[in-house]
Amino acid sequence: MKCAAVLVLAVLLFARSAHAAEQVDMALVLVTDVSRSIDDSEYDLEKKGTAAAFLDPAVLAAIHNGPNGAIAVAYVEFAGETQVRTVIGFTIIRDFNTARDFAEKLGELPRSFVGRTAIGSGIDAAVQLLDKTPFDTSRRVIDVCGDGTSNSGRDIIAARDDALKDGIVINGLTIINDHPVNYNFAHVAPPGGLTNWYREHVIGGPGSFVLEVHDFQTFGQAMRRKLISEIASLLGPAPAKRG
Repeated sequence: MKCAAVLVLAVLLFARSAHAAEQVDMALVLVTDVSRSIDDSEYDLEKKGTAAAFLDPAVLAAIHNGPNGAIAVAYVEFAGETQVRTVIGFTIIRDFNTARDFAEKLGELPRSFVGRTAIGSGIDAAVQLLDKTPFDTSRRVIDVCGDGTSNSGRDIIAARDDALKDGIVINGLTIINDHPVNYNFAHVAPPGGLTNWYREHVIGGPGSFVLEVHDFQTFGQAMRRKLISEIASLLGPAPAKRG
């Protein structure tokens, strides 16, 4: 009986180790702004656009053509400093069925918060997820999506720089408000424009980039382009994790 118990334990440990070593081509955390400047209809378009992008044939083909034919994706919503939530933990996407499962789960989730905009806190949460991911990958990416500057929580540049030191690439997707109102003008339309602000304060790492959309109706198209660029990147491995 004792030998049998030891054998069962060994099998379980081997299975856990095999799962921990599962290889994916990229671990991606989508960090999405749900602050008060984004109304409920815009929030709904964000989620629907993200879900549709993962179901797009070109995105699925890019995933399929990777060396391992799979990526791991997590979804984080953030508003103010203490309003950060992982709404979907790391999920393997390798084909239409797994993409559909992710999209359906995303569509069922209620909005997490309404508050200020703490981009640094969102990045910190994504870094923690990536540091604990059970999957084996040389590419770790954070996507930050938002319609304004950071006005709450940890300093955005400090959060970004810590992520870059960890070997993580940060990309961005800015949603431009072409008709800002007086009370949030500086937040959504900083000097030089929001996209330039993201370039200077948010994105970083080899091949990092930011895309811009001017309405929520085209959000899904931009997300599709961004995912294809990230998945099909030929830059090679990100720098090794430090320290």
